[in-house]
Amino acid sequence: MPWYRGVADNRRPAKFRIAARVPVAIPLDAAEEELWAELDARTPQFLDLWHSIRDSGAELPAVPKPPVTLVDLCRELAYRMLAHCNFCRYDCRVDRTKGGHFGTCKLGADSRVSTYFHHLGEELVYRGRSGSGTIFFTSCNMRCAFCQNGDISTDKDNGRPMDPRTLATMAWLLRVEGCHNINWVGGEVTIHLHTILHAISLLEGLRPTEEDLRNALPGKADYYVRFGLDMAQASCQGAFNAPMLWNSNFFMSAEAMKLLRILMDVWLPDFKFGPERCAPLLSKTPFYWETVTENLRLIHDWGEDFTIRHLVMPNHVECCTLPVLQWVAENMPDAPVNIMDQYHPDTFCDPASPKFSPKYRDLARRASRDEILRSFRYGKELGIRFESLSYEKNSTGLRL
Repeated sequence: MPWYRGVADNRRPAKFRIAARVPVAIPLDAAEEELWAELDARTPQFLDLWHSIRDSGAELPAVPKPPVTLVDLCRELAYRMLAHCNFCRYDCRVDRTKGGHFGTCKLGADSRVSTYFHHLGEELVYRGRSGSGTIFFTSCNMRCAFCQNGDISTDKDNGRPMDPRTLATMAWLLRVEGCHNINWVGGEVTIHLHTILHAISLLEGLRPTEEDLRNALPGKADYYVRFGLDMAQASCQGAFNAPMLWNSNFFMSAEAMKLLRILMDVWLPDFKFGPERCAPLLSKTPFYWETVTENLRLIHDWGEDFTIRHLVMPNHVECCTLPVLQWVAENMPDAPVNIMDQYHPDTFCDPASPKFSPKYRDLARRASRDEILRSFRYGKELGIRFESLSYEKNSTGLRL
């Protein structure tokens, strides 16, 4: 992942800083269809600049920031989408700015953050020595019965409401404390697209005040750890710099993908279910397979840096793990995959929980030794690039 590493090491400017050098020629109060046309027109200009920096080592142009930039346009389009919400594949078309009627995620315009901290449990490439700067949002657009973040994904009122400047201050703080990236995660992040893109638009010129820090510090899980603040580890060419990591269930709309392409430096998609009935039965999510595979194709074809995560579930190796790995082998055999053995029964699948539902009894145990080894064996036979990621995070100690 050369681009991600370059940004993480401050040898390259993050995409949001490149996009801030691309001017937009129309006012942001133009009609939405005109804004989308302008995005389509300016994206090739952004990509040319990104490729010159990524592939040839060109410098970020030392020119004044345009009055209206591609970052501003992405932020404005996210707010336009919020008024007829089509952030994800459900395409609910609910006006979330009014809050009187709710879609699948049950959210209005507010975004809530449950916690944020230096995450030392992610893959080594993301956590490094100082952790991944992880910001956990509440609520979700899927209903996975086994969700291991069920406390925040099923409770839309968990955490506290977050305005964009405070959110940007959280990201700034994590990076200057040494985190290798800003890891946007949930719940699910897609349903908070407007707040996240607004926060990113503030980052390059952000100079947090004492009031900003006071607003941001509550909810920081590692508040009492003394990390120290060092702008040198968060700066490239004299301005704030951090790779943006999109840690998502990948059930996004095509429009959301267009915006994220401009601003995300690395992607961490989940690929949970096979093409049969598992997604609607276990997560109440229709058209899951076609949506996730299409979005995976996009980031692969775009030449983005990413890592696919697949969680091995009990009694779902043949129907989910095998087809997922087969699809990856056939469509993007070069993609790194973490075949994860960390499943444990949670939320509605935990027999010890009052939420337990007997209809999920097949998921009320950890994956067996045989199921994990079968999954690894499938990956090996198919030529999947999984060993370095899966063995490093393997909680069972199993190897082929």
